[in-house]
Amino acid sequence: MTARTLREFLADPRGDGRPAPQSLSILIEAISDSCRTISYLVSRGALADVLGSAGTGNVQGEDQKQLDVLANDEMMAMARASGVVAGAASEEEEDARVMSPEAPYLLLFDPLDGSSNVEVNVSIGTIFSVLPSRSGEGTGPFLQAGRHQVAAGYCVYGPQTTLVLTLGSGVVAFTMDPPTGQWVQTADRIRIPAATKEFSINMSNMRHWADPVRAYIDECLAGETGPRGKNFNMRWIASMVADVHRILTRGGVFLYPWDRREPGKPGKLRLMYEANPMSMLVEQAGGRAFEGRQSILDVEPAGLHQRVSVMLGSAEEVERLEAFHAAS
Repeated sequence: MTARTLREFLADPRGDGRPAPQSLSILIEAISDSCRTISYLVSRGALADVLGSAGTGNVQGEDQKQLDVLANDEMMAMARASGVVAGAASEEEEDARVMSPEAPYLLLFDPLDGSSNVEVNVSIGTIFSVLPSRSGEGTGPFLQAGRHQVAAGYCVYGPQTTLVLTLGSGVVAFTMDPPTGQWVQTADRIRIPAATKEFSINMSNMRHWADPVRAYIDECLAGETGPRGKNFNMRWIASMVADVHRILTRGGVFLYPWDRREPGKPGKLRLMYEANPMSMLVEQAGGRAFEGRQSILDVEPAGLHQRVSVMLGSAEEVERLEAFHAAS
């Protein structure tokens, strides 16, 4: 693969000589600029006195970290300044913000996924989803199924700062070169292996899971003497960006399912800010994404902060989970 910058990629994303729409290129480059800024803030951490609680809560009732607030402010300012965002919605804010009403796109984002891991220096990230703008007021234009996304991606702030992106024709990755600040393409046409020996789930919640999830994990734990005939490893970082990045890199399955502790809630993760963009990336890379009844990307949202059960990753494993759910 010939190394390209993000701008060079956007000039020919499909390799057919046709550039991405100019307005979309403007937005993706603006997002990458904000991710560069957030990466710098994260890397400074205690040196910049930006760790710890902000003393406020978000719309989900969760304690906000200082970096949550700073990252959210950065993303909102970027969306407004880009001129191509009609409205923006954040996991951290109750209502969507109107930006440039005649602009072509809506932007949704989780400004700092996994922020509870900031103090322990574990990889965290920014997740984003781009939808076409629609007429209407309030949250109505945002309530589109994930299939309508025109772009999705995340930036993971870890040993390297990596931007993973899809415009609907495959998944690519760019690594930020610290001396220059350039985003250099380091992966092309990412594919998730169909089969895996690795799963990612919070095992401490086992007693609360629904029967199909419990049956699937029991099979994995049975190892080579069980019905799967192979040993599985478990990985759990508690940062969706980091867990999904591992799956896109080497395969696996990520589960954050419904459980009995709050039976009235369909899941923990947010459909619009986390599940939809990650599901688009996973499906574009040959994997599958499932919420217990259907593909996550087919869920018709009823609210801006709707939660959903999430099971995504290597196709064979998600198909196994689908079969368990169909039989229950």
